[in-house]
Amino acid sequence: MGNARNIAFWVVLFLMILALFNAFGGDGAQMNSTQISYSDFIRRVDDGQVASATIDGETVVVVGKDGKRYVTVRPLGEDLADRLLTKDVEVKVERQQQSGFMSLLGVWLPFILLIGVWIFMMNRMQGGGKGGAMGFGKSKAKLLTEKHGRVTFDDVAGIDEAKEELEEIVEFLRNPQKFSRLGGKIPKGALLVGPPGTGKTLLARAIAGEAGVPFFTISGSDFVEMFVGVGASRVRDMFEQAKKSAPCIVFIDEIDAVGRARGVGIGGGNDEREQTLNQLLVEMDGFEANEGVIIIAATNRKDVLDPALLRPGRFDRQIHVPNPDIKGREKILNVHARKVPQGPDVDLRIIARGTPGFSGADLMNLVNEAALTAARIGRKFVTMEDFENAKDKVMLGVERRSMVLTPEQKEKTAYHEAGHAIVGLSLPKCDPVYKATIIPRGGALGMVVSLPEMDRLNMHKDEAKQRIAMTMAGKAAEIIKYGEEGVSNGPAGDIQQASALARAMVMRWGMSDKVGAVDYAEAHEGYQGNTGGFSVSASTKELIEQEVRDLIEEGYAEARRILIEKEEQFERLARGLLEYETLTGEEIGKVIRGDALGGDDDTPPSAIPSIPAVPRVPPAGGSPAPMPSA
Repeated sequence: MGNARNIAFWVVLFLMILALFNAFGGDGAQMNSTQISYSDFIRRVDDGQVASATIDGETVVVVGKDGKRYVTVRPLGEDLADRLLTKDVEVKVERQQQSGFMSLLGVWLPFILLIGVWIFMMNRMQGGGKGGAMGFGKSKAKLLTEKHGRVTFDDVAGIDEAKEELEEIVEFLRNPQKFSRLGGKIPKGALLVGPPGTGKTLLARAIAGEAGVPFFTISGSDFVEMFVGVGASRVRDMFEQAKKSAPCIVFIDEIDAVGRARGVGIGGGNDEREQTLNQLLVEMDGFEANEGVIIIAATNRKDVLDPALLRPGRFDRQIHVPNPDIKGREKILNVHARKVPQGPDVDLRIIARGTPGFSGADLMNLVNEAALTAARIGRKFVTMEDFENAKDKVMLGVERRSMVLTPEQKEKTAYHEAGHAIVGLSLPKCDPVYKATIIPRGGALGMVVSLPEMDRLNMHKDEAKQRIAMTMAGKAAEIIKYGEEGVSNGPAGDIQQASALARAMVMRWGMSDKVGAVDYAEAHEGYQGNTGGFSVSASTKELIEQEVRDLIEEGYAEARRILIEKEEQFERLARGLLEYETLTGEEIGKVIRGDALGGDDDTPPSAIPSIPAVPRVPPAGGSPAPMPSA
């Protein structure tokens, strides 16, 4: 309806401009004629140079005997016809019945046109939710029709509980009598909450593919506008569209853009956003019931949403969409690897085990990187090696083989990473060492990667202490090998990680007997705008810092003890990293035992002459300061 009205407006406007052009443009013959003065015209008549004349009101179109055309304007009341006839000039007179109307139209047409445009604009502005203010108030919700690339629940894996909740909503829409006969009511809203990339939007697309009802999609930022009242107008228009198509589903992505808690921050927030939120609250559960309209929203910032938005009656269900576990990751890899030709050696379960903490988007990216790697090499299918290289690229960063390292830098990196690996292998509660490399990746010159055999849901005190020891092993290795004065800034990232873990143990997890089971995280500097440091006593602050320092020094001492006890294995692994640059977990075991890698010609690292040992120095004191990772 609105489009037809717009087309009619532009057609009328074009016709009016055309009429105005005709009114002011005049006859084509007049436009092609030369303008002359009336005295010149009379002189030519008296000299017999005029063959014919056409009188059109005050305008006289003259044709000379030489065939040229002229135009002049006669004075008002001048009787010109008799004078022309006496000179044998052929006289033609145009009828003037329409002249008054056309003159009036020519005068008033611009004003009529201006008034019409003004009335049209005012009508648009008064339209509110029906496209007011040049369409600013019209909802930007799009009716999703996926004829190509349709997504169903079969394409969603790894989040079975969330999928079951949403499958029930689809069943509500398909067969409402199944639930209503027992007094059950269809949910008004479902909020999908989870970290980025876990598949919240994909779930919404799957609902659209499965429900078989109209599915409107809009982003939370589409409501917010610089003009006050436009967002609320769009909310009204969106629900009006949805009511006409009920039963239907409306999906609002990133609802935190419009649903943030009211009255928070300096100045109380933005009036436009709060008006939009108020309108959304009223439409979802106000005096007028929106039967058959289900709102599904997604966010990864539930903590900033307004409490009124989260109450039952608005978002009846809050569905958590977490990062997948190992079984879920394997299912997701199978979904994304359907269209990828795989080699016979590919085992997606191994890839799933080696990607803890990966979201669905991360796993999709991993499969894509593996396919790109295989295509770059020229393979016809993707092998396990391509998946492993893609996993390392996603987890660790791109190899920087073009970086030139001096032999001293490379050697120090090898001993640093060997220290991490030896301590990690020696402590039973540390995750198994997956890979060690001294090839620069991302911002690091080398790294040791440990992967759990199964997903960890919690951490115990002894596990945290052993992780600190493994983290501080890099610094201990450098000091054992090169002395206190030879240590580099390489352990900066390790110190930062160890400090964060130790602070969490003391201030949040209650793992310090001296500090006790008290949460001091809220009192820490930087929490909720606290820039004044700890809001606790000086003695408590000193106690917390001392406990954090003791945990780090205890871990450092444990790492140093292990490296000294296993000096021979430490030396072999460092020399092996210098020779092979990258070693997997199985290869690390062979190198430590002194076995050769690869063919028979390879020299075992144990046969390589070792570097003379330097005097051992006791561990240094002092409070470690966070530094950028090298």
